[in-house]
Amino acid sequence: MARTRHRWRRRVLVVVAAVVIMPVAAVAAMWPVTPGVGNAEQLVRARLGAEHAVELAALPSPDRVGQALIATEDSRFYATPGIDPISAARAAVAMLRGSGDTGAATLEQQLAKNLYVARDTGISTKAQEAELSVKLDIQYSKDEVLRLYLAEVYFGHGFYGLPAAAQGYFGVEPAALSWAQASMLAGLVLAPSEFDPLHDFAAARARERHVLNRLVATHVLSPAQADAAFAAPLGLA
Repeated sequence: MARTRHRWRRRVLVVVAAVVIMPVAAVAAMWPVTPGVGNAEQLVRARLGAEHAVELAALPSPDRVGQALIATEDSRFYATPGIDPISAARAAVAMLRGSGDTGAATLEQQLAKNLYVARDTGISTKAQEAELSVKLDIQYSKDEVLRLYLAEVYFGHGFYGLPAAAQGYFGVEPAALSWAQASMLAGLVLAPSEFDPLHDFAAARARERHVLNRLVATHVLSPAQADAAFAAPLGLA
């Protein structure tokens, strides 16, 4: 039994090294040859212009969607350098067990994919995505990254960016969104069609509950506040 455990630990360490250490080395090696990210703002504006969407000039106050998004998509957002070693290690263990990749992408990685990276999942693409994520983290503050992400992410029904989604689904400005509404919007970014509240309300509500649970887990809301938010009317437009 002890020998089996030792082999298991050794295999985990090897896979973690392959998934965590090697990409870090690749980022350092590729740094001079990957493009800069100083044009991220211009790319977001161009995308919004093509969709006739309103620009998000500043984070709303309160920024409930941003808090819900961080709780659900990237809870260590403010502590990581654009890539999350803990998620990468979790993905390594999942690969070893044959259960698939459970390492969630950081918001920087998602923004890099949306703005710069081709739509494929090859190793070179993942390496470029990691490289650009680190560059985004260096170039912009965390709040700027969050604003750029919220400005251009797709919420379904042709709604690009938070202002369009807040108005389209609920008829309000982003700062006026309730926790119930913000949680539903934050849940949409994973799969806007699957959790579409206008076509599958039950799925959208289940996703909203998950986001509220994550807000409790990250100590943004108390369990009582989350329950009250889930019971509150949504006011779908």
